[in-house]
Amino acid sequence: MNDPSPIAPGSSWYEATVGERPRYAPLAGDCRADVAIVGGGFTGLSAAAHLAQAGVDVVLIEAHRFGDGASGRNGGQLGTGQRAWAEELEAELGLSRAKALFDLAEEAKAHLLDFAATHAIDIDYRPGQLSVAHKKRYVDDYRAHADLMAARFGYEHLTYMDADETARRVGSTRYFGGVRDTGTGHIHPLKLVVGTARVASRAGARLHEHTRATGIRTAGGKVTISTDTGTVSADKCLIAVNAYGGDLEPVSAAHVMPIGSFIGATPPLGNDSPVIPGGEAIDDSRFVVRYFRRSADGRLLFGGREVYSTDDPKDIGAQIRRQIAEVYPALRDVEITHAWGGFVGITMPRKPFVREVMPNVIAAGGYSGHGVMLSNFTGKLYAETVAGNRDRLRLLEELKVPPFPGGRRMRAPLLFLALNWYALRDRI
Repeated sequence: MNDPSPIAPGSSWYEATVGERPRYAPLAGDCRADVAIVGGGFTGLSAAAHLAQAGVDVVLIEAHRFGDGASGRNGGQLGTGQRAWAEELEAELGLSRAKALFDLAEEAKAHLLDFAATHAIDIDYRPGQLSVAHKKRYVDDYRAHADLMAARFGYEHLTYMDADETARRVGSTRYFGGVRDTGTGHIHPLKLVVGTARVASRAGARLHEHTRATGIRTAGGKVTISTDTGTVSADKCLIAVNAYGGDLEPVSAAHVMPIGSFIGATPPLGNDSPVIPGGEAIDDSRFVVRYFRRSADGRLLFGGREVYSTDDPKDIGAQIRRQIAEVYPALRDVEITHAWGGFVGITMPRKPFVREVMPNVIAAGGYSGHGVMLSNFTGKLYAETVAGNRDRLRLLEELKVPPFPGGRRMRAPLLFLALNWYALRDRI
């Protein structure tokens, strides 16, 4: 199966600080379950945990180790709402549906934090997020966004920041203004992966790492997943591989594209550093977004280089350092102690892709950089669907997500051209 392998140019800072990371044995032989799950990231593990807690017999298989894809290697930012601003969804879908999608995302945020607290998963949660404008002409949009979120969507945690406040809170004069969100924050994502797997296993889910799905078929109301070491037969199946699907299932592969995103970590900067003194996470207004934050031990974790192919880029650390220097010139020579990347799944409209792709088989992915919060909750919504309530998952299923143009052969080159055009526009 031609899927991207996890990029690991050395251990990520998450891997170095996650603590104990249990291993789960590969599948050995054939087995039967009520529900089979392919993919051991946020979506699959969350679904397994909630299903097992509800008494459902569930088997989950993962080609590598849990969290080796985007779930364990991302920027750790929760965000608020869907990937698109709520007013953009309102213009497309109307206020009622936009509000329902926003409320769903708010519930997803609360659920993630409650789940971690209930199960004593230390996810290094730190509050606050700053969204900042890298061009002066965007500032009025941020001001209007803060006002609208309170007036139309009842979200009162956003406040507008002028250039001076932005500079003080970011620790840099690179940005022209933005908004501060005190109703969200950021986490250590691999700790959440490890903790969710433990919850699922203890509840009775059968979890298997290093077990690659090589095929999936349905017949007679049953689903059969083949692997190199056995088969899993089930009544229902969730495909939760996101960017790592390859040619396992063609419908989701046509709608979800892998893009590489890369992060560098510095040494701890010290309590007297002017860099993000309030400890918030930051994302900027670029289409090729830059995202950065201080870790619990004071490091700068800076993500900002996207690659629109599945090739392994070279010298990630040097390229990340150059981007850090654009925001923080005093750190132009800072050491990069860890540099890593992985593939995230995006869709054309940057909305999640959730569909029944064959009888009794639902695929979920394409969170487009907003998956820390949404993917975990989508796993819970899938568990609700198995229990007979599909109403809330249907909110995501009904989103219009067209396939990428060009088919399997041309879609990657076309995406490369389109997104590099947007990257060029970011610099103009």
